[in-house]
Amino acid sequence: MSRSHSVTTGTHRPARRAYTGTVALAALACVTAVAGCAPAAETWTVPPAGAAPDYQLGAAYDADPRVGVIARDRTAPAATGAYSICYINGFQTQPGELASWPEHVLLRTPDGKIRFDPDWPDEALLDTSTASARTAIVDTVSGWIEGCARDGFDAVEFDNLDSYTRSDGALSLADNLAVATALVRVAHDAGLAAGQKNASEDAAALREQASFDFAVTEECSVFDECGTYTAVYGAHVIDIEYTDDLPRPFAEMCADDAAPASMVLRDRLLGAPGDPGYAFELCD
Repeated sequence: MSRSHSVTTGTHRPARRAYTGTVALAALACVTAVAGCAPAAETWTVPPAGAAPDYQLGAAYDADPRVGVIARDRTAPAATGAYSICYINGFQTQPGELASWPEHVLLRTPDGKIRFDPDWPDEALLDTSTASARTAIVDTVSGWIEGCARDGFDAVEFDNLDSYTRSDGALSLADNLAVATALVRVAHDAGLAAGQKNASEDAAALREQASFDFAVTEECSVFDECGTYTAVYGAHVIDIEYTDDLPRPFAEMCADDAAPASMVLRDRLLGAPGDPGYAFELCD
């Protein structure tokens, strides 16, 4: 299965802002209360179907004029002149940010050690298994979501929704769904569309139960997962393929019947033009 991709630019990101407003707590209460909550009025706009995308998590730069959708890290400025998606690592820590999380939010192994992602050893898994930890996660991430809205982004994408699959059974899909549902509600209340990042096997549940609006996928063609996403989100799927893992020419992948209408080929490090290895290619 494909893995979530998070990139650090090599600079230490600023300490996260504490968020004590009522939006986060109300959102989490909605997914834990016996009584349901009324859905938020739809004040957000989904990414334009079929628009050419660029994925700029490694560095922000002026995009190709053909590009209509641009994703950037939450610490970067929103793109202008295109639909702008804000990347948030909502279920694992970002590199360099471990110390800024409360101890009780970091998932532990049976012997008390912090549990790190085996593929990304500088990312610790967040503990979604308890109510207190879920509240702390939603409280923190809600501040980032509100920041994305203030900075002019149109949407957020939440990464590592499938962290439970790397927890050796300590977490469950239900745990992560509870957090995801709350985060989507915060995004919608802030006027932002909410994107599912990867986790193809959970696409239906994330769409139906957490109310995600679109999907951002990595290498869905390489892993033969594109149809799984488009079956759930239709034309609102944005796919990023990488130059170091192409089984065949990118143009052939674009021509597949299951290929999303929004696809881009990027270098794995997501560098800027002029960087070693920089790559950017769109489907014709």
